[in-house]
Amino acid sequence: MPPGDHELLVVAAWWHDLGYAPGLAATGFHPLDGARYLSHEGYPERLCALVAHHSAATFEAEERGLADELTAWPHEQSAVADALWMADMTAGPRGESIDYPTRLAEIRGRYEPGSVVVRAMSRARPVIEAAIDRTDRRLRVA
Repeated sequence: MPPGDHELLVVAAWWHDLGYAPGLAATGFHPLDGARYLSHEGYPERLCALVAHHSAATFEAEERGLADELTAWPHEQSAVADALWMADMTAGPRGESIDYPTRLAEIRGRYEPGSVVVRAMSRARPVIEAAIDRTDRRLRVA
């Protein structure tokens, strides 16, 4: 990725789950709630977009009927977005490094089998795996 994007990736990784904060959970969909807060506070729109769309959030937004609201930010397809998704989907709840199948199983284990999250994560699996594969290839080349 371009050197100027390294800091953006780190900030996006730190802030991507901000929408889980109880005081910010307006819709109950953390990518949207986090992006809205960051935008309201004047953070750069690109950061807001990365937070809004992290880890294939579009799939869950569709399940929740919030897809139109998510389009307030462009869905970036880049090395930065891929690396953010990989970081999110290969770290466990306590920050430990895990592979994606283990992370997916952990997420599914926290929710009822037919829940919005489980349905969305199941549909998103090939897209998330592709982002992880692209990031792995970029890291090998670097």
